[in-house]
Amino acid sequence: MKPLLNRSNRTRLVAWFGAVLLTTSLAACGEQKSPANTSSQTADSSTLSASAASLQAHLEFLASDALEGRDTGSAGHEIAAQYIAAQFKQLGLQPAGDDGTYYQRIQFRRSFLKENSATFSIDDGSEVVSLDYPKQFLTGPSVYSERDEITAPLVFVGYGLVSDVFGIDDYAGLDVDGKIVVMLTGRPEDLPSEEGAHLNSSKAKFAAERGAVGIITLHTPAREEVRPFEVSIMYQRAPTVRWLQPNGEPNVAYKNIAASAYVHHEAGARLFRNAPQSLNDIFAQMEAGESPQGFDLNVTASLTRESRHEEISSPNVAAILPGSDPTLKDEYVLYTAHSDHIGITKDLSQDDHINNGAMDNASGVSVMLETARMFAEAETAPKRSILFVSVTAEERGLLGADYYAHNPTVPLSQIVANVNLDMPVLLYDFADVIAFGSTHSTLGNSVAQAAGEFGIELSEDPMPEQAIFTRSDHYPFVKKGVPAVFLMTGFTAKDEDQDGGQIWGEFFAEHYHQPSDQPSLPINYEAGVVFTNINYTIGRQVANTPERPRWLPESFFARLD
Repeated sequence: MKPLLNRSNRTRLVAWFGAVLLTTSLAACGEQKSPANTSSQTADSSTLSASAASLQAHLEFLASDALEGRDTGSAGHEIAAQYIAAQFKQLGLQPAGDDGTYYQRIQFRRSFLKENSATFSIDDGSEVVSLDYPKQFLTGPSVYSERDEITAPLVFVGYGLVSDVFGIDDYAGLDVDGKIVVMLTGRPEDLPSEEGAHLNSSKAKFAAERGAVGIITLHTPAREEVRPFEVSIMYQRAPTVRWLQPNGEPNVAYKNIAASAYVHHEAGARLFRNAPQSLNDIFAQMEAGESPQGFDLNVTASLTRESRHEEISSPNVAAILPGSDPTLKDEYVLYTAHSDHIGITKDLSQDDHINNGAMDNASGVSVMLETARMFAEAETAPKRSILFVSVTAEERGLLGADYYAHNPTVPLSQIVANVNLDMPVLLYDFADVIAFGSTHSTLGNSVAQAAGEFGIELSEDPMPEQAIFTRSDHYPFVKKGVPAVFLMTGFTAKDEDQDGGQIWGEFFAEHYHQPSDQPSLPINYEAGVVFTNINYTIGRQVANTPERPRWLPESFFARLD
């Protein structure tokens, strides 16, 4: 059993860690000219390699019990941020945070739904029926107000999607101004997964732009097979977190959406009692691969909820290695890796309560720190500058990356590419990598060449239905127009007696977001060396190529607003 830190242990930890920071900081307290000049040794880029020992040292500290799972806003994550900043300073990298520091401090609002405050009733003109929370409907807290109460007519809007590219307008012919829209969860099966995932994440935008005041999402039988409604109930107590703007307002673009609910498919049938089609008719259309059309439901719904709020802060950590070219040094290749994890579990049935996050994402941060060391020790600095950002609050919805994309410490237009490092599963000698985003921009060429230098194949996405390209910290930068790539260890192992896909799958089934994702896993640090070398080579090639990466003209993501 891993005991939680008591006050005495925590005090000793902070004192010890302070000594570590002092030691590493003193090494970099002299005049800082160029990182390549301040490093104790330099190496030709062709002979540079990551160090397995360094990767292990970083990972074992970041994923230690002492950091208590690095939850956003926690003392453990603050220590992780200080450790990362100390490493950047020791390498001679320039601070790229706020006010000449390595830190970009972010204020967050954490919102909770008050117990027994959620109500949902339906008035069909003849009777009023109330749904049971949480068995029949779920809702979350408001990030704005302490109490919300709304009554409005319901309009069914199919999947609630709009796209000129795919010829979709589920709102065509419908008036939803001042009304609550009712939509199906998910998206049509014929939409490409990554593009569909992007559209799916924009449903609130589509509704708000048309004047809707609330959103009801219908759980479907198809969704029940993938993620039962009862599973969603388990996560209902989780807070909603948003970063705050300088005026203290939470970063939510659509304040007119004053209520929302997620309704079980059996209870959802009651919303269609006065409708021209039943909900079962809608589900039959979905089963046939059709996209249901919208219509007025001819009923009114009332929803109420009460919320409480608290504010926390947590930092991104940012540093720059200046480029050597007089012109290109004002452009940046961005490396990102999230430093947060999910903290301490409240599941008392487990003996171990600390979610260490070794693979997720101490491994990615360790790779980034080693990549930074390699750039700092290279004999020749890259032509473009290299920007390293350790982002917070990924587990809360990519919030640290989103904040940086909205509040960059360098001109966003000068960031030419993003190489994201998130959860490399370093448990076997991988023979291939999957590069999410490589098919959308010219970065694919850089990835293929870099992987080839180390005898690693570039494989296609083995699980496109997961739309992973839209689910990590590069995505906020993609939405801002920055080409990005995100590498994952592939499913082929160099050892024919190992099944890389099976090892990868077992990690997700048994260790992902569990206390067992810890340094005692059989981590293959030599595989980490290869993974780091590939990602370093990608960045160096992009930094030294005269032409900046560009989106491929046929890519959906080249045309985002």
